[in-house]
This record gives sequence, structure tokens and C-alpha cells, in this order.
Amino acid sequence: MTGRAVVSIVRRVAFAETDASGRIHFTAPLRWVEEAEHLLLLRGGVRDVACFPRVDVRSQYLVSLGFDDEVTVELAVVHVGRTSIGYEWRGSRRAETCFEGRHTVVHVDLQGSPTALPEALRDLLNDVER
Repeated sequence: MTGRAVVSIVRRVAFAETDASGRIHFTAPLRWVEEAEHLLLLRGGVRDVACFPRVDVRSQYLVSLGFDDEVTVELAVVHVGRTSIGYEWRGSRRAETCFEGRHTVVHVDLQGSPTALPEALRDLLNDVER
């Protein structure tokens, strides 16, 4: 992860987040990362998180996680554009990285067209990106 971690959350793998093999379903880390992202957006005064669709998502699963494993998820801001935000993230169990990835979101208006990031959010993100 190249950016500074700005949000960190701790989760335990729920039984419903595992697949038939007993390992986490591949979508579980994406939900945890989204939760961390929403916390950051709320800190920036954004209440309508639906105006930030994902335009690129990449993930890599390095170590298996299973039911009741405790995972620390860290999210970092790595890019702030006029309309977009780039994040990198990782999930660790006892300091061992289990998954990592990145995603980019674009701020859109009610018609779905890209629009400038809210000023308060841009200020917050520029502060944490440094």
C-alpha cells in the first residue's frame, strides 16, 4: 500500500461471509473496504455515498481467511482528481497481509455525469493524501 492508511476497521469473518469451502467469499473483503470508504466519506461530510460509483476495482487474495478470523482492513487515499478518488487497501490477520487491492470511484451528479468533488471532501482527502 503506497498511501497512508486513513481508515482502519476490524472485522470478524461471519459464517454468512464464507463459501462452501469454509473460506471467505471473494466479495466479503470488497464489502469491508466499502465500509471503510464510507467512514472516510462521512468524515468529509458526504451523506450520499451512492454518488460515487466504482469505475475500476482490482483485488488480490494472498492468504485464506475463514469463519471467525479477525481481520484489520486499512484504506488509504492514493489519488485525488477533480472528479475521482483512488484508494489502495489491504486486510491483515495478525500482521500478515491476506488480501490487497485498489479501486477508483468517480463523483457523479443525479444524471450520472462526472462532477467535481465537494470542496470539504477534497480538502480532507488532500490533507490525508500527503
